[in-house]
Amino acid sequence: MLTALTDRNWLWVAAGFYLAGFLQGTVSLVRQGKPSGGATYLLILLGYAAQLAGLSLRGRAVGGCPLGNPLEIYQFTAWSAVTLYLVVGATFRLSLLGYFSACLAATLTVVSLSVPGWDSVQRIRIFGHNPWIEFHAALAVFSYGVFALLALTSVMYLLRNHSLRSKRLGGWFSFLPSIRDLDQIGLRLLGAGTVILAIALAVGSVHWLRLPGFALNAKILVTCAVWSAAATAFTLRLRGALLAQRFAWTCLGLFVAAMLSLLAVESSRPPAPAPSVHHGGGSQR
Repeated sequence: MLTALTDRNWLWVAAGFYLAGFLQGTVSLVRQGKPSGGATYLLILLGYAAQLAGLSLRGRAVGGCPLGNPLEIYQFTAWSAVTLYLVVGATFRLSLLGYFSACLAATLTVVSLSVPGWDSVQRIRIFGHNPWIEFHAALAVFSYGVFALLALTSVMYLLRNHSLRSKRLGGWFSFLPSIRDLDQIGLRLLGAGTVILAIALAVGSVHWLRLPGFALNAKILVTCAVWSAAATAFTLRLRGALLAQRFAWTCLGLFVAAMLSLLAVESSRPPAPAPSVHHGGGSQR
């Protein structure tokens, strides 16, 4: 029966698990005053597996990494953020990070699946037969997943800062990591995202500079602008010029800018016909 599911079916299943994780975490916080880390982690893990199945089917259908339209890009971003959470959350025992990760993943997956125009065109082999450009695109979008997790830790930092200022240290606030730990995690995530995006741009530039009549387009300019903002914020943080709440708000703004840039990148692509694509479940579009 599972083999009859199409890629979109799997992505909806993933969205359902992510949403269930968020709702289950909300109920636990309201009724018990604490996060249910184990249950939330399990639901996110199930959603992650379903999303990976959907993206794999989509990848085989389009002949490459599924990054050809807004739905695929936002799904890949959510998948990247959850990948990092499953590593970081378990390593640092950040129980509340699972709750926020479930909220983010549910939002990105449900919204991307609910907008028909975001999946109206499926581009086949958008990277041609150039594995380096495909690697560049995958790295760039993965870095945006890092920025997504950075935004979540920034929200947690602001909540912890608020709890300290208002002297509300009990309840679910007590499950927030220390403000020092959140600051260090945020710094590392920002550094990782900046480096990964820099590598993505470097890989892409090797190909772009070889093209005859190469000229900077909106896609390249927007991606470079996001990297410049991230690199500037990282440098200022290392120099001690961007600290505490200002650093957290800057990281949130960086994530919003990254998400908006994805739409700008998509709009800069030339229109493509909607080809017939066989999905993993046998459906045809």
